[in-house]
Amino acid sequence: MLPYQINIFWSDQDGMYVAAIPDLPGCSALGETYEEALNEAQIAMSLWIDTAKEFGEPIPAPASALSAHPARD
Repeated sequence: MLPYQINIFWSDQDGMYVAAIPDLPGCSALGETYEEALNEAQIAMSLWIDTAKEFGEPIPAPASALSAHPARD
């Protein structure tokens, strides 16, 4: 899979970690742990790309390398 950036942060509102993939509009995932959010994000990216291919939509090139950093204090 291409090295898309994954931003993972803690959401007090959701009470979970949120993983967002900024290069793939609308692609995000949740997890109770940092690792679960990262794993779910990788699944979401794969599904996003498969769906784009199925509908003939362009797949954006990654803007930067994969990066996942916890942001919880």
